[in-house]
Amino acid sequence: MGALGSVARLARETGWRAADYAYAGWRQVAGTLARDDPHRYEHPDRPVGRPVVLVPGVYEPWAFLQPLASRLAAEGLAVHALPELGTNARPVPECAELLGRVLQERDLRDVVLVAHSKGGLIGKLAMVRHDPERRVAHMVTVNTPYAGSSLARLFPTRAVRAFLPDDPTIVALGHERDVDRRITAVRSVWDPHIPGARELGGAADVVLGTHGHFLPLEDPRVVRIVVAAALAPADADEAGPSSGSVVGDAHHP
Repeated sequence: MGALGSVARLARETGWRAADYAYAGWRQVAGTLARDDPHRYEHPDRPVGRPVVLVPGVYEPWAFLQPLASRLAAEGLAVHALPELGTNARPVPECAELLGRVLQERDLRDVVLVAHSKGGLIGKLAMVRHDPERRVAHMVTVNTPYAGSSLARLFPTRAVRAFLPDDPTIVALGHERDVDRRITAVRSVWDPHIPGARELGGAADVVLGTHGHFLPLEDPRVVRIVVAAALAPADADEAGPSSGSVVGDAHHP
């Protein structure tokens, strides 16, 4: 790539990053100020498929995912939020234990977890350690750093440094492969928070043409993937798209 090509790429990435952070900033403010009832999406008029449980990312209140909750509920899915996580700044093991406890306390069964970023680590650890009754049928994750992120070294907070590639929880989850066949890992074609993201190798690895870490939450294809998982046959081991699926424009910039 020549000098002009490098400049053009930098300009594109700057634009993608600005749009991504603008969306995240808007959702943080809206999520923090929201007075929406976190349980309002649990009882759709004509429920279909498995219930969905939303697991947000680090520093994301439950209402950060409110637009996604609204879209899934419009498809007839019962959507459960986790206001118990607060802003999701606690360690992953603590959050995973909380998730497992909530599933039991609400008696939620045969659920599909829908997780953003850190939420996928929480969900996978809960599936491994805190779901003895296999209440979780499947999980769809969006931009989860399964192998960690080298950029976590740039942040002083414990909540973000937990994403270091050598973090004990990240390493331990990397060795837990049995539950991966129940995970559909969706990721952006370009994610500024997870450089060099690679396949999980689970039920399906889906690459969206969307750029950014947060903006894919607005991609209607995510809704379609979740709906497919929620409507999959009850006896199916894998509730997501076929392995290696690519949705949309998957070429790398």
